[in-house]
Amino acid sequence: MTTSILVVEDNVDSRAILRDLLTSVGYAVLEATTGPQGVCAAVTHRPDLILMDLHLPGMDGYEATRRIKAHPALGHIPIIAVTSYALSGDDVTALEAGCDGYVAKPFDPRTLLATLRTYMT
Repeated sequence: MTTSILVVEDNVDSRAILRDLLTSVGYAVLEATTGPQGVCAAVTHRPDLILMDLHLPGMDGYEATRRIKAHPALGHIPIIAVTSYALSGDDVTALEAGCDGYVAKPFDPRTLLATLRTYMT
């Protein structure tokens, strides 16, 4: 069975980069462009892992993460924050919101893939 990853990202270029990277190594990619869409997609599709932008329209990634982690059927899904607005303390705030990991953009593709693998074993 193919591993599915939900990418919650509002920037079209960032979404395309992640989609291309992930599909090139065999992951199935689901996409959402807002916080509410991300929560809905997580409930509907139950992905194996979620890549969550923190700065999203409609609901930020912190709140979307909290809602996903609070859902009884979704709390086990690893969520990795991926953000280009990496400010001091954002990683701590993301982890406090329930993210399991944090990756700042721009990221090294090999490092991102290695990070994902650690959460899917």
